[in-house]
Amino acid sequence: MEISTIIGLILGFIALILGMFLKGAPVESLLENPAAFVIIFVGTAATLFVGFPMSELKKFPKLIMLTIVKPKMISKAELISMFMEWATITRREGLLALEAKVEEINDDFLRGGMRMIIDGNDQEFVQDVLTEDIAATEERHKAGALIFSQAGMYAPTLGVLGAVVGLIAALADMSDIDKLSHAIAGAFIATVFGIFTGYVMWHPISNKLKRLSKKEMEVKLMMVEGLLSIQSGVSTIAIQQKLAVFLTPAERAEILEKGVGAGEQKE
Repeated sequence: MEISTIIGLILGFIALILGMFLKGAPVESLLENPAAFVIIFVGTAATLFVGFPMSELKKFPKLIMLTIVKPKMISKAELISMFMEWATITRREGLLALEAKVEEINDDFLRGGMRMIIDGNDQEFVQDVLTEDIAATEERHKAGALIFSQAGMYAPTLGVLGAVVGLIAALADMSDIDKLSHAIAGAFIATVFGIFTGYVMWHPISNKLKRLSKKEMEVKLMMVEGLLSIQSGVSTIAIQQKLAVFLTPAERAEILEKGVGAGEQKE
């Protein structure tokens, strides 16, 4: 589980409910205004249907799940270890010896790249295919994140619309002042929902999707660099040094402490 998403949403609801309670605003009014729900949630959905093709909107549930359940991804440290092992095999037995390792690779992108270099494709061709794959994947990820950033932009505006509709209904009958005051207060519930969903849910989800995409792209670029290095026949230590640039200083220090580069010295 991506616990930070769960914690963030829970804290957001606590902040809203506790804030209303401390200010003396009736918390139950959040549930007593179905019109606000309709205007904000149905209205936001309507804007997304108008603004995006159905092929992209079908991914909405899956995109939300990505922010709640961590996507399976090879760690950078594990990737360095794998490439160093493959580099050792290549230097001893040649590229064709890696064929036995292909089916052990769980990542489709890495498996495809490995097959290309084993098949003897030109290095420039391999690099072009893999980088174009990365660019296409990144564009798909941007489209997914855009759905939520647009929802975050529309929802607060629809909250204003909901407040205006509520005020029109409240001011239609000014004979009962007590009833009028409650109606005016209720009119702003839509604004609360709009701002809350926009800035506590949709925009943060968009941001998290962008972060996940960036992390995945870094891992894929690392794979490309590793594959091209193996194809070039560079040493195990050289691969470690080239791929270490993708790590933070703390991660680099951890790898050195574990003695990942010992394989080259035993060669």
